Amino acid sequence: MQPTKVYADRRSQPSRAVIIFCRVNQIEFEEVTVDLFKSQHLSPQFRKINPMGQVPAIVDGRFKLFESHAILRYLASVFPGVADHWYPADLFTRAKIESILDWHHSNLRRGAATLVMHTALAPFLGLRTSPEAVKQAEKLLMQSLGTIESVWLNGGAKFLLGSPQPSIADLSLVCEIMQLEILGDDVRDRFLGAHEKILIWMDNVKRATSPHFEEAHELLFQVKARMLSNNAAAANQASEPSTKHKIASKL
Repeated sequence: MQPTKVYADRRSQPSRAVIIFCRVNQIEFEEVTVDLFKSQHLSPQFRKINPMGQVPAIVDGRFKLFESHAILRYLASVFPGVADHWYPADLFTRAKIESILDWHHSNLRRGAATLVMHTALAPFLGLRTSPEAVKQAEKLLMQSLGTIESVWLNGGAKFLLGSPQPSIADLSLVCEIMQLEILGDDVRDRFLGAHEKILIWMDNVKRATSPHFEEAHELLFQVKARMLSNNAAAANQASEPSTKHKIASKL
């Protein structure tokens, strides 16, 4: 029987969540890279797997599935050996996890992903940016971080819902917040610096999924380094004319 195929781009936060989950739970899978920067997610071949043209997606035998939350639920439910804490059999706990996942897409993801796109990725990909979209995204992101702390990490919980071990919701949300790395340390710290509970929680998730968490994020940090280098080069280039002008005026 062939292993499950996971179609992903590790620059995508939901893709990383699925890959980390598979690694931690020793789920045999074949990772198929779908390069977002080369628009491979829009190819006719990939649309046969996911008509929405987004990663991640999986093919398990003849069964195809997209949307990261649905994939995580499926993997946790179908594959033997997955620890119960990831997606508990207890329906009350599971329902609470579902509520966090539903909230994620409409709040944290909408804020974080929009901010990263309009401040970092859009210029890098040659797309238009929107100052208004950035403003709204920053506001929603700050509200979302506050909600995580006040509602699900209330009382110094180690993981969401006060659980002693992580769930698929913990993994999904932490991978989302990790995308802020692309913005650079100063900007990332501006959003996370005042949220000590979130920083501790993120570290708890990293430790619980190590070394797979770090390995899955290597590409993200490579992109970060390349983007920061490009930004520095552009800033130096922009300052050169003014420097030349000052020298010319003195002459």
